[in-house]
Amino acid sequence: MSKVLIIGAGGVGGVVTHKCADDKDTFSEIVLASRTLSRCERIQTQVRELRGREIEIAQVDADDVAQTVALIKRVQPALVINVALPYQDLPLMDACLEAGVDYLDTANYEPPDEAKFEYKWQWDYHGRFESAGIMALLGSGFDPGVTNVFCAYAQKHLFDEIDYVDILDCNGGDHGHPFATNFNPEINIREITQRGRYWENGEWVEIDPMSQSRTFDFPAVGERKAFLLYHEELESLVKHIDGLKRIRFWMTFGDEYLTHLRVLQNVGMTRIDPIEYEGREIVPIQFLKALLPDPSTLGENYTGKTSIGCLIEGRKNGEPRKVFIYNVCDHEESWEEVRAQAVSYTTGVPTMVGAKMLLTKQWRGSGVFNIEQLDPDPFLEELAVRGLPWHVKEM
Repeated sequence: MSKVLIIGAGGVGGVVTHKCADDKDTFSEIVLASRTLSRCERIQTQVRELRGREIEIAQVDADDVAQTVALIKRVQPALVINVALPYQDLPLMDACLEAGVDYLDTANYEPPDEAKFEYKWQWDYHGRFESAGIMALLGSGFDPGVTNVFCAYAQKHLFDEIDYVDILDCNGGDHGHPFATNFNPEINIREITQRGRYWENGEWVEIDPMSQSRTFDFPAVGERKAFLLYHEELESLVKHIDGLKRIRFWMTFGDEYLTHLRVLQNVGMTRIDPIEYEGREIVPIQFLKALLPDPSTLGENYTGKTSIGCLIEGRKNGEPRKVFIYNVCDHEESWEEVRAQAVSYTTGVPTMVGAKMLLTKQWRGSGVFNIEQLDPDPFLEELAVRGLPWHVKEM
């Protein structure tokens, strides 16, 4: 039985808190912290009403290392779960190092002033975490996260050699808004508007944003057009899946979403550099974020399903093999269970499962680890139990 400190009270933070509250044997005490205390209070009330458990809440600025260290030392958790913004990964890792506590996150570090994410900054912490005898688990969401574990499972059980991986992410749901993002708008738009990138024949290939697409028949959703993006799990999977010849990431977008995004780009609302307005500096994309619906409020009227998985090709026993390993999640069922839409649910559940792997010592090590470096079997077994059943489809 362990105490955890969850930092971040958005849609994913709410799901993680609910799911941890469901497992009293592992998560004996839960503390939820955020810069905005009212967000914590809302989740605290929901957990009390839906799960019958009391959680502690606290206010913290995750950019302030000293403030976070003080909170960790007061709370004394066995693990810090970071579901705040990717900008805050490094300050939170610094705080965990100083306090001597294990760390877990769902997305890799991204500097606020540049639309670029890579694991180098966090991988550079490996020696310090190893020397401190503590563990950092990176990318325990869905993608990155479950998709990485699907690849590790395929390497362990389904293939002798893997040649090609295509990660395919489809949200076939409808939230009823003309334009909204399913997670933090600033992060979401920065991710989509940067140049695409994939790995092939030992090198990275860059393309113009949204310039390559394909159609795929997603289970439970149907045919959808998906666009090639760069996503952080590609960087770690290239290191950890042996023999890869190519790996790509694809995500679906509706025509209305793309039209809105194109207009916002054309008028400069997606810019991340400061501009002067009426004597003060503002960042256009941050102003846009304030205008758009909060992703944590989308769930109540959301319908439809998500369908996300890995299309993997290679050989088993000398014969060609191609499989799609995937999960389908229902928006309405997610709302009914944890008051969140399925995009938050599919990220929050594997966050809780990864935390359980660390707390129960089914996964253990000193240093910084990507999720696919660890045994996929106990994680996937627990994932299915906790609400995200997964399937292997021979193609």
